[in-house]
Amino acid sequence: MSANTNQRSLPRSADLWNKDLAPTEAAARTWDWKSYAALWVAMVVCVPTYMLAGGLVAEGLNWWQAVLIVFLGNLIVVVPMMLIGHAGAKHGIPFPVLLRSSFGTKGAKIPALARGLVACGWFGINTWVGGSAIYIILNTISGSAFQGEALPWLGIDLAQIICFIGFWALHLYFIRQGTESIRWLETLAAPFLLLAGIALLIWAYVNAGGFGEMLSTPSQFVEGGEKEGQLFATFFAGLTAMVGFWATMALNIPDFTRFAKSQRDQVIGQLVGLPLPMALFAFISVAVTSATVTIYGEAIWDPVQLAGKMGGWGVIVALAALGIATLTTNLAANVVAPAYGFSNLNPSKISFRMGGYITAGIGIAMFPWKLMETSGGYIFTWLIGYSALLGPIAGILIADYFILRKRHLNVEELFNHEGQYAGKNGWNLAGITALIIGIAPNLPGFLQVAGFVESVPEIFLTIYGYAWFVGLIVASIVYLLIAEAAPHPREE
Repeated sequence: MSANTNQRSLPRSADLWNKDLAPTEAAARTWDWKSYAALWVAMVVCVPTYMLAGGLVAEGLNWWQAVLIVFLGNLIVVVPMMLIGHAGAKHGIPFPVLLRSSFGTKGAKIPALARGLVACGWFGINTWVGGSAIYIILNTISGSAFQGEALPWLGIDLAQIICFIGFWALHLYFIRQGTESIRWLETLAAPFLLLAGIALLIWAYVNAGGFGEMLSTPSQFVEGGEKEGQLFATFFAGLTAMVGFWATMALNIPDFTRFAKSQRDQVIGQLVGLPLPMALFAFISVAVTSATVTIYGEAIWDPVQLAGKMGGWGVIVALAALGIATLTTNLAANVVAPAYGFSNLNPSKISFRMGGYITAGIGIAMFPWKLMETSGGYIFTWLIGYSALLGPIAGILIADYFILRKRHLNVEELFNHEGQYAGKNGWNLAGITALIIGIAPNLPGFLQVAGFVESVPEIFLTIYGYAWFVGLIVASIVYLLIAEAAPHPREE
């Protein structure tokens, strides 16, 4: 293979190209390492991240085990982020276009859509959290005048619906303005959000006279504990969930690295911005939650509920910070990917902006408050469940780009149905087959955990605990075996 990525120039297929999917021009490559670090800090500081460590503690782990799992999970997931991000930084292409190399020009729509639908779920969750913050602020100011009876079927009251829709509408402004407005918001918000997290930690320490009982509470998995003998399985299931938390961004990171000044900028920015800030925020979560045992007599791991208990102007300030944190995370992590993904379905008719609007609509329809009802449902059904879907896609992308193609792509032919990435009538059967086989081992375990079936053999639940890892390894091996065996054109 040659480093020359544009030896042949075929006419573009109209249904594969628009200005949003086109390779990034040199003038638009303005993101340095500080931009990527700020992007990650602004995404890390959000309510779902805060709830990760608290959810692990609720499952029986002690504080340092929970923080360790969060740190290790993010240290692991930053590796595929940097690897997959390499393609964006080198070739200037977004995630849906990169998929065409391994899935075909038509087949790429399947994994792009899968990633997009997961993002829609996250969009809904974060929008629900932001709407809840507004709801509590309004009730704090008005003396609970906005509280009402839950509506049938929905399970929430009218004011909650209005607040949810109001916060949802705020996203539409930034969707309309495009990715550069999102970068501006992330850079502006990052230092403020870090200070807000530290301020919350200080507040908890002062009001509790220390961090309380939880930091000294032993794990439930020790000898004589309620979950004795289950530590290994729970630890790795939690680790898989932590990897799954950002497995979404590990796939579509080219949507951001396509704007990088250099490979060095995207690598350093992600290393600085993700693992340590996630661990720090996890510690803040556990420490503050432990302090609430002393302050309020109960462990409160939902920061929205905690802010509501503060009372006075403190609740308004705290929830305003939560609202900003939620908005920044949602826009970067849960709008950009599906917007490009939906645009890829029909580039001539769906722009990035229209894709963002579609994302916002699906986010409402998914009833996100249902996903957040329990810590177990949040971590072991939602996070691990979709990691079983996204792990195989990551494995196929890495195997194709680094092993099969040695980082060389003919970018022009990614936009043509007759080019070397077209596969069979637009479908690369190696990619599609590897995706199906990569998902298959985790499917039985997911069906039981999600409540679709009563029981499956224990081996499938064990496999499901490693869902992302199993999917990535199996799919990458299957892809390489099929792709190497089948005749396919290589870069000249």
